[in-house]
Amino acid sequence: MTATAAPLSKPAGRYRWVIVALLFAACTINYIDRQMIAVLKPTLTKELGWSESDYGNVVFFFQLAYAVSYLAFGKIVDALGARLGYAIAVVVWTIGHMAHGAAGSAIQFSLARAGLGIGEAGNFPAGVKAVTEWFPQKERAYATGLFNAGSNIGAILTPLLLALIIDYWGLSWRAAFYITGIFGVAWLIAWWTIYRPPAEKPQVSAEERAWIAQDGVPSGQRIGLKAVIGRRETWAYALGKFLIDPIWWFFLFWLPGYLGDRYGLDLKTFALPVAAIYLISDVGSIAGGWMSSRLIAAGRSVNFARKVTMLLCALLILPIWFAQDVSSVWGAVLLIGLATAGHQAFSCNLYTLPSDLFPQSAVGTVIGFGGTLGAIGGMFMAKFTGYILDTTHSYALIFAIAASAYLVALLVIHLLTPKFEPVRID
Repeated sequence: MTATAAPLSKPAGRYRWVIVALLFAACTINYIDRQMIAVLKPTLTKELGWSESDYGNVVFFFQLAYAVSYLAFGKIVDALGARLGYAIAVVVWTIGHMAHGAAGSAIQFSLARAGLGIGEAGNFPAGVKAVTEWFPQKERAYATGLFNAGSNIGAILTPLLLALIIDYWGLSWRAAFYITGIFGVAWLIAWWTIYRPPAEKPQVSAEERAWIAQDGVPSGQRIGLKAVIGRRETWAYALGKFLIDPIWWFFLFWLPGYLGDRYGLDLKTFALPVAAIYLISDVGSIAGGWMSSRLIAAGRSVNFARKVTMLLCALLILPIWFAQDVSSVWGAVLLIGLATAGHQAFSCNLYTLPSDLFPQSAVGTVIGFGGTLGAIGGMFMAKFTGYILDTTHSYALIFAIAASAYLVALLVIHLLTPKFEPVRID
């Protein structure tokens, strides 16, 4: 149980936004490392003779490792804290990322992707845990949206970095994995130097500490998966992830290939359309977090603010159904960009559900469980997408699934958490 403090009316201090900047940088690096294989897909397919199903299998093993590790990292982060938990994740994923440079077959790529997936699974459990430590409830969705925007920046930078390294500098795709691996090392040094809980940072004023702790002092009791697995609220979050995460994986891993197949773009020419799509996504990530936080600040309930925001996001995604029928590449960019923006806005509100409803000592565990289900959904999506493209050579069915998934997810979330009431765990 926690002691509830009287809420404060005005924010105090700004050091917590330094923490958001660190989380933003980590998310950017995370998505550079994750996205590189998608951007290099045409090159690797030609050099290694991959089919769509071969590529789907490489993605599948990444998501298999991600699924298993996500659950583990949820518990690791709750047990060790955000600082050490995040550091372990970055060490593992950086080693896995750089190992791609030595791979020469689909099996070797699958092993390297599995290593990457093990480490990258710690990104969001640790990031959301840090937000929970550093922000009151009314600011968490906005802070989560801000650091989650790094995923879009990573997706934007990836084709630009690869064009610079491969086309401009004339280096190989293998060298690209080694060079970009340096980013993770640099971030790790900064994180270990800067990050501490608010009570341990002299730069944080007493007023800012009071602002951060206004929802009450968290219990020190450790809460494991067994205590939350039977809760409807846990399944609301986990099933929401299961339904929407595969759509994001599809955009992330197949979008460059789709632009190449449908519009004849390559590494030199799809960088700008991909950048435009993920810039639109960034607007969605920040706006989605801002909107629900603003509604809460205006006196609306957390239940109303989160769900109304997610409903608007789900409606924004519906036009993706018709993306394959658009003959103009920039028309497709607009429709896909709206969908990815809607996903990011929906996702940053979904990410706040564990911290809205559960004690702080259970947040990482719930996020880990939900992330595992999301990755399992992504595994099925990878196999399904590879099969559909090899057999039909059409993205129509995949876009139809993407269009409807978010409304279904919101319905499931609402049925399982109709009132969004905090969970009490004895």
